[in-house]
Amino acid sequence: MSHPLCQLQNVSSGYGLSTVLFDLSLHIERGECVCLLGRNGVGKSTTMRVIAGLNKADKGEVLFEGQSIRKISVDARSRKGIGLVPEDRRIFPDLTVLENLQVCARAGVDGQHWTVERVFDLFPDLKPHVDRLGGLLSGGQQQMLTVGRTLVTNPRLLLLDEPSEGLAPIIVETLRQQIAELKKTGLTILLAEQSIEFSLSLSDRIYVLEKGHLRFEGTPEQFRADPSIQEKYLFV
Repeated sequence: MSHPLCQLQNVSSGYGLSTVLFDLSLHIERGECVCLLGRNGVGKSTTMRVIAGLNKADKGEVLFEGQSIRKISVDARSRKGIGLVPEDRRIFPDLTVLENLQVCARAGVDGQHWTVERVFDLFPDLKPHVDRLGGLLSGGQQQMLTVGRTLVTNPRLLLLDEPSEGLAPIIVETLRQQIAELKKTGLTILLAEQSIEFSLSLSDRIYVLEKGHLRFEGTPEQFRADPSIQEKYLFV
């Protein structure tokens, strides 16, 4: 029996006494790009953190290839192939671009072979700055380096948390094209975004969250066909 690559079943999670996700269920098939849409604070980042192991599931189940990963560590999940690109771009500011990549590099499984050179092929803007300290890069370059650092761990599931936030429109378009190239390689992607057009251009399926609850699941075409979804759950 074939299982989704990753699945949440009736997951509730939060911070301290505050619950952020309520009985959330979703699945990500191999090779899909799935997007979480919603306003700020609706639980998109928390969903990512639950999958990566940074937040625990207080209720429900987290499955990877049909097996529970709910109780295993962040490192163990990473070794299974779950890679998180966090919203806050956690690069090492005092290491060079090359050192940031080398310190994270790990051999791949299932034919994954992301190397430092392949990252430079995907993000050519980084290569001229190979010896530059991470903290001296522009915001767009830091975002590319953050994605590259995760890619060299050779993930099977790439979690992208708000990759376009705070970037200039021209950089956002470049990043969108680069994520589209990643998608062409067959890499499975879960993308959390506020930008609707950015998401629709990349996603095979969309989940819309509102106050920690799932309000919509469907294709980009189904999403576009129902303007009330955008009006009710996305627009401020």
